[in-house]
This record gives sequence, structure tokens and C-alpha cells, in this order.
Amino acid sequence: MTGSGDSTLLGRALADAFAPDSPADEVTTRLLDAAYDQFCRMGIRRSTMEDVARRAGVSRITAYRRFATKDALVEQVVRREFRRYFDQFLIDISSARTAADRVVVGFASSLRAFRNNPLIGGLMTAEPDLLVPSLINDGGQTMAVVQRFVAARLRVDQQDGHISPSVDVDLVAEVWTRLSASFLAIPSQLVDLDDDTQLQDIARRFLAPMLTPTNTAMPTAPS
Repeated sequence: MTGSGDSTLLGRALADAFAPDSPADEVTTRLLDAAYDQFCRMGIRRSTMEDVARRAGVSRITAYRRFATKDALVEQVVRREFRRYFDQFLIDISSARTAADRVVVGFASSLRAFRNNPLIGGLMTAEPDLLVPSLINDGGQTMAVVQRFVAARLRVDQQDGHISPSVDVDLVAEVWTRLSASFLAIPSQLVDLDDDTQLQDIARRFLAPMLTPTNTAMPTAPS
């Protein structure tokens, strides 16, 4: 993967993850499965379209008919992992009884899902220069996609009366998204990201209270 496309890989994959999913034909599914296995084993940079086609049991020409470039294949593989992540996230928070409980469960679930995902977590460890720049060098596009997803979930709770109307859910989602991205992109010397109990405690102490309305207004920028 080369060029400016690298910096928007996550943004494009995340945005597509919310789009309606068209049923994939059998060959496309085999290619996506083979690419996932190949990228997890060898990384993206050391993998070629020929490697993926061989693993899928199809010809190189067939692979290129489904995916014109390696970048297009990578994007679709990452997109599928994000779609799985968002589906699992909704399952994880569905049993929580309150909005605060959903924050606690969701925060730990999100970090665990990213870190334990063989593809996303593996790339952030082995090839961080492919994914991490998307968090900081794409003009905020990637962060904005995640922020909108989080804000939408909070807005559902707000409309259902579980969060005060005075809470700015867009701003809360922005802070949570940036905090989570920081934990994922920059190793912590204090917080064990593999310790669900510690992560839930952090969410309970510092994130959930942000759903409680305050009388302090955000300062406005001078005109």
C-alpha cells in the first residue's frame, strides 16, 4: 500500500462498515477469507494479490476481477472486521441496564475487541504505520466516523430518557473517542488494556460521570 490512500484506510473502511452490506458471491467470500488469513499471518506489506489468490484457490486474474487493486482488497477486509466489531459491540451493551452501565461495558469491550482482533490488533502492533496515521493524519475523518457512531448510541439513550437533554452527547462522544484512540495508538505504562476490570473502573470513574448534566457551560470562541 502506497501513496495518500494509506492515511485514509481506516476512514474509508469505517465509513463503509455502516453502509448496507450486499451479499458477496462465493468467490469473493473466499478471497476475503483468504486475504484475512494471509494478512494475519504475514502482514499486509509482505502479502501480494498472488498470495491471496493462491490461498483462496483461484487464479490471479480472478482475484483482480473481484478487486482491482491490493488496496481495494485490504480496505474490504478491514471493513468486514469493523462491521463485525460494531455488531459485537451492540451485542455486548445490550444486556446493560443503564446508560452508565453501557458506557462501562462498551469502553472495555471496544478496547478488548480492537486489541484482540488478529487483523486490526496485529497490524497496530506489527505495522502501526499503516493504521495509526489514519487516526491522526486524515483531518479527523476516521475519528469523526467513530464519534458519530458513539453519539448515535448516546442519542438513543437520550431520546429514551436515560440521559438528560442538557448533556451534549456529541461532545461526550468526541472525548470518549479520542481517549479510546489514544489508548489504542500509544502504549500505556499505567493502564493494563488487557485488564477488563481496570478498564471498567476507569469508565465508571471518569467516563460515566460525563453523562450527568452540569451547570458549567462550554466557553464560546470570541467572535
